[in-house]
Amino acid sequence: MNFDAIPRQQLPALLRTMPKAELHLHIEGSLEPELIFRLAARNGVALPYASVEALRAAYAFTDLQSFLDIYYAGASVLIEETDFFEMTWAYFQRAAADNVVHAEIFFDPQTHTARGVPMEKVILGLHHAAERAHQELRISSRLILCFLRHLSEDEAFATLEGALPYRRHFIGVGLDSSERGHPPEKFSRVFARCRELGLEVVAHAGEEGPPAYIRTALDDLQVRRIDHGVRCTEDPTLVERLARERVPLTVCPLSNVKLCVFPNLAHHNLPALLDAGLCVTVNSDDPAYFGGYVNQNYLELFAAQPGLGAREAWQLAANSFEASFVADATKAAWRLQLDAVFRAAGA
Repeated sequence: MNFDAIPRQQLPALLRTMPKAELHLHIEGSLEPELIFRLAARNGVALPYASVEALRAAYAFTDLQSFLDIYYAGASVLIEETDFFEMTWAYFQRAAADNVVHAEIFFDPQTHTARGVPMEKVILGLHHAAERAHQELRISSRLILCFLRHLSEDEAFATLEGALPYRRHFIGVGLDSSERGHPPEKFSRVFARCRELGLEVVAHAGEEGPPAYIRTALDDLQVRRIDHGVRCTEDPTLVERLARERVPLTVCPLSNVKLCVFPNLAHHNLPALLDAGLCVTVNSDDPAYFGGYVNQNYLELFAAQPGLGAREAWQLAANSFEASFVADATKAAWRLQLDAVFRAAGA
């Protein structure tokens, strides 16, 4: 394809309409303030904020932990299966509007079971929303259970055991929450058990944590994807390895700025990661808190980085399909859809 034939002014429309997968989305992080207040009223949960506006005004984060404090407070309104369903269905509607054809969704059961919410309500609420999205919106999806890394490995084991009766509803496990002081190897045994069970394994690494965490996630946890991973550029040999092994990085530009990993999108290193041949993808992370869903991440990143054009847009979307946990035939079908959109745009 001749990507240079697509003028820059056509890029925003192309970014919106091209099919894409989203691989780094925390479903609890899609909980918009309006829905938080509605669920709080329905479930009799007292919130430390007087209004939707007051809650939004609190979204001035200085680091990951300052965000997590508000994130967990917001999740406290999720109690019944229908709450999880409503939250997830709201995300899928926004994803459909962004031309997301596939989503791999993180969920944090420990955030809920610690409050006495049964595992069944969490997983079935998400699952039923995913079923409806497939039927009505033609979005395929997978669920990935995440362990909270600030808690112990024993608690992760207990969470895994509690989730196994619903094994058919999730395809893998991940590792999220506070990265500093909680290296991947803290969870070596539970990840080994997950691999024995045939689960896909991914982990957050190299967001606030050092490049060494990325190496440990690869070597010790044997993950197939790195979530974030932007600090890999501090270690050139690691960058070479990631490129050689085609280890996907699920990068979240607006999140990185909101949590002060980069001062602004103009300074984001995603173009350098692409130039190094890495399998980089664009995702929204916790879109209700970080200023936008996946298309907003694409639009603002490309507006801030004049060197990104149609070729990079195509590559990022293609990478999202390559990095997904689906059959090769399905990936190939999405690629054909992607190519058709770009040819229609003049490439």
